[in-house]
Amino acid sequence: MKKVTASGKTVEEAVEKALAELNTTKERVDIHVVEEPQKGFFGFIGSKPAIVEVEMKRDAIEESVQFLQELIHKMDVQASVTKQEEDDTIVLNLEGKNLGTVIGKRGQTLDSLQYLVNLVANRYSEQYIRIQLDAEQYRKRRKEALEQLALRLANKAKYSKQAVKLEPMQAHERKIIHAALQKIEGVKTISEGHEPRRRIVITPQI
Repeated sequence: MKKVTASGKTVEEAVEKALAELNTTKERVDIHVVEEPQKGFFGFIGSKPAIVEVEMKRDAIEESVQFLQELIHKMDVQASVTKQEEDDTIVLNLEGKNLGTVIGKRGQTLDSLQYLVNLVANRYSEQYIRIQLDAEQYRKRRKEALEQLALRLANKAKYSKQAVKLEPMQAHERKIIHAALQKIEGVKTISEGHEPRRRIVITPQI
């Protein structure tokens, strides 16, 4: 972590020197005043300058990426992490070989890692940060598979005129099902049960 000590006739001057050395702004640092300036006799004999310690704040995203890299290393997985922004979400994508271990059954391991990464990021951020963790575009492929499943089961519910229950899913996957069928005529979706066994039921509208 970058930290410098600087002095000046005033605290403000000392801080400005430190910021110039770090090549940053006040918003990105923590400032600790070590000594206030003191005036000596006749305004200069025995006077002491202000001394400050200025330290760069930890970057929330960088901390979360480092944490993720350490986690996958302990899982004996060799992968690189790339970062991109999508709307109000930071997407961290893992690229490498044999990422099945990271993804886990139906993305459960990936979801657990994502939860931990978000905890780390928001520990170092003053504003809430939302991070989505992906591997080999699993999220995209899973979304497409769920949308296809939703349409297939919606047709089954319409033509059989019977409700169709899906397997229990996590909240973000249920949201995909709801969204996929929101504008499909002849069916409606409801959620029933309690976490972690909460599921979607597709019912025909008669």
